[in-house]
Amino acid sequence: MARRDRLALALLALLLVLPLILGALGEGFMLGVATRILAFAIAALALDLVLGYGAMVSFGHAAYLGIGAYVTAILARTGVTEIMVQMLAAMAGAALFAAVTGAIGMRTRGIYFIMITLAFSQMAFFFFVSFSALGGDDGTQLAAGSSLLGTRALASTTGLYLFTVTLLAVLYVLARRLTDSRFGRMLMGTRENMVRMRAIGVSPFPFRLTAYVISAAVTSLAGVIMANQAGFVSPALMNWHRSGELIVFVVLGGPGTLVGPIIGAIAAMSFEEGLAALTQHWRLGFGLVLIAAALRPKGWWR
Repeated sequence: MARRDRLALALLALLLVLPLILGALGEGFMLGVATRILAFAIAALALDLVLGYGAMVSFGHAAYLGIGAYVTAILARTGVTEIMVQMLAAMAGAALFAAVTGAIGMRTRGIYFIMITLAFSQMAFFFFVSFSALGGDDGTQLAAGSSLLGTRALASTTGLYLFTVTLLAVLYVLARRLTDSRFGRMLMGTRENMVRMRAIGVSPFPFRLTAYVISAAVTSLAGVIMANQAGFVSPALMNWHRSGELIVFVVLGGPGTLVGPIIGAIAAMSFEEGLAALTQHWRLGFGLVLIAAALRPKGWWR
């Protein structure tokens, strides 16, 4: 087993016993915060597929978080509360949006790709800001929490947390298998040198677009979790600041490692929560962490 996978296994084992640790410390209420952090870890893992393995700096992944959350809210209003159905619908909606916008965005490179993904994300953001039926800028409450195979297993904070840990573990295994496959190696080839890939008869476009669509679909699952954790959905989830945060998580942990972005998200958000509890000037300390990360561009966990 590779070192990164052993690290991921140890991390997941620690996450599974976290409810017991927090319960023993009398801090059980922190499980809600931990669930939110793990949702961001899922989104960072998804972004790593395109940023770390495909060298595509997407500044619009917050849109897929929002799509996942809003699909959950809309289905809950219509009485569809089964989370498996909500996740499939969220993935389908995000994949469709990513296929259309990605096909256009892939025709650009570098800073222009960043700008076009940002533009599409902001279009989605302002669409939901002006969508009064879903509360517009104020957002909307989740009509009902999700059920799991007809049970109320997700109604408790612990149940939703354990489901999120399990989902993260499954997605990590699938992402590892994908990046180790022929598809993953082709994607990494396009990252290293697209000219040479074309020279040997490989078109980078379908590999890059497929990776982008898969990444968007997985990111939407984080939105489903966030909607259930907060019981509330608003356009703020799709703000471009969120996209920037996801990029920071990937860069902090190390692009192209899968486990790095997960650790980056957990470390950065835990650090943020801890500093925010101490001082309102927590961004100053967080800025120093980002400077330290910039001086180690391959991430902390390589």
